[in-house]
Amino acid sequence: MPSPAPAVLAPPQRPQMNVFERYLTLWVILCIGLGVALGQVAPGVFQAIGRMEVAQVNLPVGVLIWVMIIPMLLKVDFGALGQVKQHWRGIGVTLFINWAVKPFSMAFLGWLFIRHVFAAWLPPDQLDSYIAGLILLAAAPCTAMVFVWSRLTGGDPVFTLSQVALNDTIMVFAFAPVVGLLLGLSAISVPWDTLLVSVGLYIVVPVILAQLWRRALLRRGQATFDAALARIGPFSMASLLLTLVLLFAFQGEAIISQPLVIAMLAVPILIQVFFNSGLAYWLNRRVGEKHSIACPSALIGASNFFELAVAAAISLFGFQSGAALATVVGVLIEVPVMLLVVRIVNQSKGWYEAGAARS
Repeated sequence: MPSPAPAVLAPPQRPQMNVFERYLTLWVILCIGLGVALGQVAPGVFQAIGRMEVAQVNLPVGVLIWVMIIPMLLKVDFGALGQVKQHWRGIGVTLFINWAVKPFSMAFLGWLFIRHVFAAWLPPDQLDSYIAGLILLAAAPCTAMVFVWSRLTGGDPVFTLSQVALNDTIMVFAFAPVVGLLLGLSAISVPWDTLLVSVGLYIVVPVILAQLWRRALLRRGQATFDAALARIGPFSMASLLLTLVLLFAFQGEAIISQPLVIAMLAVPILIQVFFNSGLAYWLNRRVGEKHSIACPSALIGASNFFELAVAAAISLFGFQSGAALATVVGVLIEVPVMLLVVRIVNQSKGWYEAGAARS
């Protein structure tokens, strides 16, 4: 009998982003156009929506933010905190970048570009607000999308999950103090009561609800949990896009009168993405961590929990603020910039491993 043909192993399937994630930049651009147009056609409708507030919290946006954030927090397993010690050097690099470098470097870049380099071309009454938005964006480490970026680089899934769980735990306690400190250093008035309410509404309560829901689903089996994530995922992205439509309905006049403002706000965001991801990547190489650890460490140091930043900016400064607009610029450039970072760390794997082996 002829010997059986050897089994051919199928190549591992490259992880893919879903259609909302892959074309997020396009959806944001469409939301900008739609929001600006609707704001010009029906300003009264959006002014009425803007007045629907309780204790300075806009109710429609509050609901949208919860629908946006809770499905993302549902993916976080705080039980993974027990795995932190396995790669303590990579975790240390991540925490150093996220909490000791990133917010402060963004505050500096905001001061440099908004108050100096671009000041003559920006509305003077919004300069502080733009800087505040950039600070809010940098003070919120990425929670959900980092899982996508990590898969695209072959990142260690246990490390990715543990560092996200640890960052989310720290964020509950550190987000308000870090934002308050940097706003104060930037000579921006700190609305502490609103800031603390925002932390409670958009971090603490969603984390609790998401974990309770997660446990209830997992008690019914992993298949039930996975199916629930698949069903609610589109609602999260749809809520983000609808929030952007509302935001740009209020921002329409600013966009029309200052069409280059988005490009100017993008400059400090782009610089901090490449600076922080490069620094985290290099530091992991210096301490001898594996490439599969360095990649998610660098990526979480570069990306942001932009959903939280948008929610906090709207709560603290309002729909029409420069802060809200600055956080949305972070959403606009997130996917193409992070895909570029993913490509860089993938193509530099040989260089990285040669250096890590000598460390």
